[in-house]
Amino acid sequence: MTRLARIHAEADADWRSFVRRRTAVFFTFLFPVILIVIFGALVRTDPTGGGLFAEPPAYYVPGYLATVVLFTPLSRLGSEVARHREGSRFEKLVTTPLTRGEWLLAQTVVNAAIIGLAALLILGLVIALTGANIVFSPLLVPYVLVGVVCFCGIGAMLGSYTDSRDGAVAASNTIGLPLLFLSDTFVTLEQLPGWFEPLVNLSPLTYFARGVRAVTFPQAEVATVGSLEPAIANLAVLAVLAVLAFGLGARSIPQTD
Repeated sequence: MTRLARIHAEADADWRSFVRRRTAVFFTFLFPVILIVIFGALVRTDPTGGGLFAEPPAYYVPGYLATVVLFTPLSRLGSEVARHREGSRFEKLVTTPLTRGEWLLAQTVVNAAIIGLAALLILGLVIALTGANIVFSPLLVPYVLVGVVCFCGIGAMLGSYTDSRDGAVAASNTIGLPLLFLSDTFVTLEQLPGWFEPLVNLSPLTYFARGVRAVTFPQAEVATVGSLEPAIANLAVLAVLAVLAFGLGARSIPQTD
């Protein structure tokens, strides 16, 4: 069996497992919808005012997309790796031609498909409920894909180093919630203390948010990285972080428990 065939077989099995779990399917798509309804349709933004959500609706599109690009890989990969560890499935994996990297790549492919569908739903709801004027750029696709790769790698590490599925989910929420709101997504840098800005720049989600904002809302001021255009520069940084996170994630997956 070729490498491509092994990855395809594992991805197909994982996709079937996901769609059979109706609760998981439901909440994967429900969480971002709730955020959009609450913050976009009920609270609404006021570009002439101040405080939270004072920017135009399109400014917050990266934050809405980040809910699935961040949380879905962290929770799904974290719990999946932990579940495999509890069932000693990685010990069985060693006896097959499928490597840890191939297994993680198959999981990443499935997450990319799920998150791609969720992202389309989010963009449609944002336009319908908030009236956001969004520019659709081809760069949106690589941003979502590279973001998924990055956070799948981090999710694999969480599942490898926590002691149970509950621990993996708790760790993903503990890490994910601060990142979601403190990575230049919903809270602008001007609303944070000056000393906190270097910490914002350490978050991979920051480069996702800034890059997506640069391509969907060009009139927004986006922090630059070097001399490149913000859309390209942030994607380049995110890609480097994704390769690093994926490599560490694959390496962290245990061969035995």
